[in-house]
Amino acid sequence: MSGHSKWSSIKHKKALKDARRGKLFTKLIKEITVAARLGGGDINANPRLRTAVLTARQNSMPSDNIERAVKKGTGELEGVSYEETTYEGYGPGGVAVLVQALTDNRNRTVGEVRNLFEKHGGNLGTAGSVAWMFAKRGLVTVERAGVDEDRVMEVALDGGADDVRESGDILEVLTPPERFEAVKTALERAQVPIASAEITMMPSSTVSISGKHAEQMVKLLEALEDHDDVQNVSSNMDIAAEELERLSA
Repeated sequence: MSGHSKWSSIKHKKALKDARRGKLFTKLIKEITVAARLGGGDINANPRLRTAVLTARQNSMPSDNIERAVKKGTGELEGVSYEETTYEGYGPGGVAVLVQALTDNRNRTVGEVRNLFEKHGGNLGTAGSVAWMFAKRGLVTVERAGVDEDRVMEVALDGGADDVRESGDILEVLTPPERFEAVKTALERAQVPIASAEITMMPSSTVSISGKHAEQMVKLLEALEDHDDVQNVSSNMDIAAEELERLSA
């Protein structure tokens, strides 16, 4: 099965239970600020900002925090200037890893990300080394247990999804980035229980790993996700569902 999709649902569950909610809020505030700076403060005219604000609200971020982040992005309030950067590398077993970050200090962040790769059996690569394997897609995952899979497929495709496919114990709903919100809303209105929902970088092929490589890879992903400057991590790992659940427990 695709480890990327299963990891997305596991990561979402962890975020909901995360006692260090302040760390999650920091990442969301950065994304809102940058989205507002690049596309303006009107969520109706700025899809990236709209997605960021919806994600913040779903994670119970206070409205005042959201409003301040938007105003910092538009320049109405003074704030730190963040820039987007992407790091590419390989994890244990030759797994491709794409890291998207927002930072106010490129030199600091690249050094820390490189150290995380090396500490967990990987290495940071050069620009273009793995990015070609990934494409931006909307991804909604649904636990297969207890749902009408035909109904999920019908609602998703009617909402504008490209595909709905089985991936172990979850259903992957894949969308173009611009149709992500519409598909997610359609599923919610149909009362489909969503395990995770995000715009992510999906790999075109996967690398199967297990044992020590799988253990190191999960630790690398967790370390990267925990870094303050890292917003999103994508990989083309393929780890059996049961092993991935055990390693990420």
